[in-house]
Amino acid sequence: MQRRCQVHRDLWREREGSEIGQGTHPWWPAGTARAAPGSPGSSMWSVCWLPVLTQLLLLRFLVAQPVSPIRVFVVPHSHMDVGWIYTVQESLRAYAANVYTTVVEQLMLQKQRRFIAVEQEYFRLWWDGIASYRQKRQVRHLLATRRLEFVIGGQVMHDETVAHFDDQILQLTEGHGFLYETFGIRPRFSWQIDSFGASATTPTLFALAGFHAHVISRIDYALKDTMQNSQGLQFVWRGSPTLSAQQEIFTHVLDQYNYCSEGFNWDGTAVFPNSPPDRVFHPKSVPITWNNINYYVSLLVDNVKERATWFRTPHLLWPWGCDKQFFNASLQFSNMDPLLDFINSNSSKLGISVEYATLADYFEAVQAHNASWRVHTHGDFLPYSSDPFQAWTGFYASRSGLKALARRASALLYAGESMFTRYMWPAPHQHLDPAWALKQLQRLRWAVSEVQHHDAITGTQSPKVRDMHEENLSSGMQGVQELMASIVRDRTPAHSDQEPVGHSAVVYNPLAWTVTTIVTLTVGFSRVSVTDESGQQVAAQIQESKKTQSAYDLHVLTTIPGLSYRYYSIRSTEGTQEETNQLGASLARTSNFGRKKKTPARPRDRHLIHVENDCYTVFLDRDTNLLHSIWERGSNRTVQVTQEFMEYHANADLKYGFVSDNFVFMPIDSAKSPWNSVGMQIVAGKLMTEIRQYFYRKVGDRNHTYAIYSRLAHVPLAQGAELLCRRIEQEYRVGPLELNREAILRTSTSLHNKQVLHSDNNGYQMQRRVFQKYSSNGIARNYYPMAQSAFIEDGRSRLVLLSKQAHGVSSQENGQVEVMLHRRLWNNFDWALDYDLTLNDTSTVYPVLWLLLGPQSLTTRLRQRCGLALQRAPVVLLRELNESAQIFPGSQRQQEAVTLPPSLHLQILSIPGWNYSSNHTEHLQDLQKRHRGKAKADLRRVLLRLHHLYEEGEDPVLSQPVRVNLQAAPDLTQHPCKAPRSPSTRRKSGHFLSTFVAMSPWQTLWPQGGPRNPRKRKTTQNMEKHGGMGDEQLSA
Repeated sequence: MQRRCQVHRDLWREREGSEIGQGTHPWWPAGTARAAPGSPGSSMWSVCWLPVLTQLLLLRFLVAQPVSPIRVFVVPHSHMDVGWIYTVQESLRAYAANVYTTVVEQLMLQKQRRFIAVEQEYFRLWWDGIASYRQKRQVRHLLATRRLEFVIGGQVMHDETVAHFDDQILQLTEGHGFLYETFGIRPRFSWQIDSFGASATTPTLFALAGFHAHVISRIDYALKDTMQNSQGLQFVWRGSPTLSAQQEIFTHVLDQYNYCSEGFNWDGTAVFPNSPPDRVFHPKSVPITWNNINYYVSLLVDNVKERATWFRTPHLLWPWGCDKQFFNASLQFSNMDPLLDFINSNSSKLGISVEYATLADYFEAVQAHNASWRVHTHGDFLPYSSDPFQAWTGFYASRSGLKALARRASALLYAGESMFTRYMWPAPHQHLDPAWALKQLQRLRWAVSEVQHHDAITGTQSPKVRDMHEENLSSGMQGVQELMASIVRDRTPAHSDQEPVGHSAVVYNPLAWTVTTIVTLTVGFSRVSVTDESGQQVAAQIQESKKTQSAYDLHVLTTIPGLSYRYYSIRSTEGTQEETNQLGASLARTSNFGRKKKTPARPRDRHLIHVENDCYTVFLDRDTNLLHSIWERGSNRTVQVTQEFMEYHANADLKYGFVSDNFVFMPIDSAKSPWNSVGMQIVAGKLMTEIRQYFYRKVGDRNHTYAIYSRLAHVPLAQGAELLCRRIEQEYRVGPLELNREAILRTSTSLHNKQVLHSDNNGYQMQRRVFQKYSSNGIARNYYPMAQSAFIEDGRSRLVLLSKQAHGVSSQENGQVEVMLHRRLWNNFDWALDYDLTLNDTSTVYPVLWLLLGPQSLTTRLRQRCGLALQRAPVVLLRELNESAQIFPGSQRQQEAVTLPPSLHLQILSIPGWNYSSNHTEHLQDLQKRHRGKAKADLRRVLLRLHHLYEEGEDPVLSQPVRVNLQAAPDLTQHPCKAPRSPSTRRKSGHFLSTFVAMSPWQTLWPQGGPRNPRKRKTTQNMEKHGGMGDEQLSA
């Protein structure tokens, strides 16, 4: 979407129905009517007046021209946000369906016309529910003749900052799977032109997906100016420091004109909620006539010659389109056709030639020029600022609740996929309908893919679009929960109809290694007995709930092998562990500490109390009820650590300057403390201790606005619980906020990090962030996205923050790291008010961070696995337990556990449902035979993707390549696999992704040549679970 004019207080570049600078040229003829095809406003009449206008117009171009004219590739496109202001269904009715209907019609009329289609969601809805059989045949013809091209090919144009790379891969796989199954094609180019900044993860993933080139646009304004002036907008991007040249991609940055072609959009403004009954739209640009052709030629030629100086080859990519364009493609092409004809008939004098093109046409021409290109290493292009006062860093924390829900949905989908896949092998059980089960997974895949859009997970949409995403996610989650519950019911004895006496809990571990953790349930009784599937008592702890009155939090210690589950019976009893002298639910003791007013800093001789386990001792200051310091056992070092909530204040009135909004962070001043007193409770038990700190705005307030709940587990390191012992789990309560407040958690330490921060790119790899000195807006421009983790360090210790959802993060002072948790904003900008885009978020949110403290070697080893333990936590399925219901040893039909090496992660194990031949030629032949209908889903094809977690040289042991025996892959699916050749493959270090699947949409041969350094590449391999191992992918 086109947003935010960068000129002073005109903050938005595009207003619905009101284009600045269009349709108001003083000498445009008044009352010019729209030209219909075949009328004097179309290309059929151009020959009548071309000679006269040529003599008049070309006088201004009689200067020396280059020997070879500039070759302009006009790339028609429509940017169709999957949500933002309007919901998907509203947009589909108002314009999106018409884009495909009219574009297909117009491309069929003239062979020279081209169009690129980007996001798949609208196309799939059009294809499945609107397109006629004739239109579908036309689409296939246009694809075969290269007049229509799919680029990116994902479900959406995903966000690159706060989206997790697992979910980016999911949405890309969803779109690519549809395209390959339906048309037998794979996209070769990206078009990431509206994501708010460019991550280094994206070029790596696109290179792994077999893309030839990568197109981006939104990078820092000053950097783009520099790149334009030095002809540096094109380069080879090596996004991964370890994969480096093995996974590099040619990258093209759109120039300052971005992806819109202002002044050349004739099809009008989309009307919401429905298109006009008479299908007549008011044009944005004045239609071309014999009176104004000279203006349009001058406009295009001048624009081309300005932009051509910014590139090294005589080829110019000229995007033609903008937001919600081409819904009346007849008007678009009937006006542009004569303009291109006129220019080409005078190419030698004008110095340019123009042609409709796809990205393939453009990049093939660039490749043929045989130029050498600068190499850009693994650094990203974040944060994104569109001018000195417009730092697009606020959205890192916008709509925190939606960000959390999206991650929970992703985690549930991940668990449901592997549980269903394991359930289906070697053969499904009779009580579950596999088609119904796959439908539940597909619904959640769609919803999770959809919310990765750059106006969804970012929180930059209108409230009704937010509601759409929340409804789709919640509905999809409910279906997958029902699926998982059905699988569990199919594997456990039936219950009687007697009254419930407690609960039965099934805890499923979706990770491919053994996990020891504490799961928390809410129960209505304080005396509890917990037994496992063998009838043995289980270590558990009961305490008063921190959120719900008259309820209790039950904490259960569990150890679960990989891709397995444990069964627990939870019953009310007459006593506790102390009374019965049995191993059961111990009752935690609560110590209350009175509220402490905020006081100025005092000398170091404080009154400290401590909470400890086998890894840490946490010291708390009784004079303030705040955290004081942490002693870490491994390094025998005490680090000063204090935590408090702060708030940035935002301007609400445009008369007084710039404002913060959904996208932009623009604080008035440094952060202020919003609280005046702190209360504290320490809930101590045998299994864990919880520290509860409550922050009150005023001393006499009854209710707190902020809270920190910190947990330390009391588990021995020797029992395989290192990840549990070495983390300090924190959950926060934030809100409701006062208006125009942006809430942060500031952690101040004695670590001398010199304001150097490390934060992750999409949970995939870390980036080093050095604090930059700016003359203005320095606070906001030093914020970065934290999709999953961040850390600060000095020469001895590192403090790691692991997050369950995305946030903004910064190190504003030495030893500090602050995380933006929540935002509530309002301003008086009319356009934002009209579309309810002021971010007046009144919710209360509960973000989660885990803290790791220790030497660099220790935290390096633990960070990735601990982050996965947080992101992919065990799933708990509860149901009522009857008196006669028993869980007998051996009664559960559970498969063998799965344990991958510690450096490998099972990134996905699923049954996609694709149905096509593994032979590409046969698949294309099958499409010709059955394109009238849809193939039945193949439930015996499995998608398995492995991920090496460590960078090269990051750890002396864990960074080493790992050899995986593919004959052991049946352990994941319990199905024999016949390998016709060597059954092992080596997993390279450095976040290498390996995909095993029969004809996966990611199973793409590396392109022959391409405009990048022709280096040999490591590639993915394929394995058919029903037919053995496929051919290894080879380098070009």
